Amino acid sequence: MTKNQILAKLVLQDSNYRRFALAHKYEPRTVTQAVDRYVGTDKKPRGILTYKILRDLSKTIGEPVIAGLDELTT
Repeated sequence: MTKNQILAKLVLQDSNYRRFALAHKYEPRTVTQAVDRYVGTDKKPRGILTYKILRDLSKTIGEPVIAGLDELTT
């Protein structure tokens, strides 16, 4: 999944990265940094906060944003 596909799915829900971050009590900049760093790559998040952000983002849009988060969206 690409960054633009994630953003498109958020926009369909009348949201964006900033609104997602504030709704889940994350710093907006931290969310965009996590997406920029891990989405579209083979890297796995090492930090707990980054993992939680990507997990919550996956749950929000209904599909995994990176490989390995498949089981978290069900």
